[in-house]
Amino acid sequence: MARDRELPPPLEMLCLNALWSIGEGNVEQIRSLIQYERPLAYTTVLTLLDRLEQRKVVSRRKEGRGFRYSPVVERSKIRQTALEQFLELYFDGNVAELREFLNRIETPPMAASASA
Repeated sequence: MARDRELPPPLEMLCLNALWSIGEGNVEQIRSLIQYERPLAYTTVLTLLDRLEQRKVVSRRKEGRGFRYSPVVERSKIRQTALEQFLELYFDGNVAELREFLNRIETPPMAASASA
């Protein structure tokens, strides 16, 4: 990423997650993958992919009249950056505090609601 401390916003992350799952794809392929989570217009997905390309998170190559996009940044790099930001913001960068907090939680809230 151009700026390591900057994470893509949620809609861009949807596109990036789709790309990580298929390796590379065109706008319509990515749009079809994310349509169940968030139905978006073709032009919206195109704009999101263009923004990701400007951030140097994805690359694109010409194919016919359109482009094929592929991720440049690994998922682990984005996760690492997100975790560092989360840790700094909510736990003052203290990993021990985060561990202590996690150990106090019996069932993560997301898992509890999914199993209900």
